[in-house]
Amino acid sequence: MTRSFPQDSPRPPAAASAPGTGARSAWGFLAPALLLLALSVLIPAAMALLMSFTQSGLDVNEPLQFIGLANLRRLLVDPMFFRVSGTTFLYLVGVVPPIVLGALALAVLVNQSLPGIHWFRAAFYTPVLVSIVVAAIAFRWLYAENGLINGWLVALLGERFSPIAFLSSPALALPSVMLVTLWKGLGYYMVIFLAGLQGIPTDLYEAAELDGSTGWRKHLDITLPLLRPYLTLVAVISAIAATKVFEEVYLMTQGGPADSTRTLVYYVYDQAFAELEISYACTVGLALFLAVLLLSLLRYLFAGDRGLT
Repeated sequence: MTRSFPQDSPRPPAAASAPGTGARSAWGFLAPALLLLALSVLIPAAMALLMSFTQSGLDVNEPLQFIGLANLRRLLVDPMFFRVSGTTFLYLVGVVPPIVLGALALAVLVNQSLPGIHWFRAAFYTPVLVSIVVAAIAFRWLYAENGLINGWLVALLGERFSPIAFLSSPALALPSVMLVTLWKGLGYYMVIFLAGLQGIPTDLYEAAELDGSTGWRKHLDITLPLLRPYLTLVAVISAIAATKVFEEVYLMTQGGPADSTRTLVYYVYDQAFAELEISYACTVGLALFLAVLLLSLLRYLFAGDRGLT
């Protein structure tokens, strides 16, 4: 005869798991990702740091010679390093403000409840999906002296118009490359701002309209203060991306003309693979790492507890 329990009687407690079982399971799931991270990032970074204190030869079988801070002293008196650092800073200044303001304006535009607005969102995001190789080659063709842009200008202004040397002029080459970065990245950062805009309650805008805040005024009173974490995030990650720019420069100008588009990352590539100065390239890369680390710390400094997690 089976024994039945009343419905309101307490059930026997479940057996408690052994101490530390949850932690071991969590580390077991994390182990493959941590191993991949160590093999692809941590170990190469540590080796690059060690090589910055050595002198590497052309023969891979030749042992490394420890030279201490000689590469660092060379870096501090290298005029080309300071020149490419200045070019990288100009690239950052020329790209980050337009990206932040342009992406925010696009996000406000596509956040409207209009028929077919999803098509506009897709159109603005499409450049993000285009390969940087395809984009750079396409823009290089557009910028050519016999390319589409100059062809349009000749058709508009007549045969007396002299074609513009977008990529062969030291004054125009860097802004021309910047335009590719802007075209490629605006849609990506627009989506970040759009996520922030859709998280703002519409009641706040309605209350602001009752107080006389209409048009662009409501964005100054409501949108910008509430999007401060997103503004900080976009500014920092776009600045990091601009600091590490390489593909556009390599595919369009290869650092020219007259080194006007040579950036820090391209200088690292040039020293490592053209000059075969592997140790010195690691030293320049270490300086680049410190610059990126500083930008990452600024994100937490300005966002504080209000930042995105």
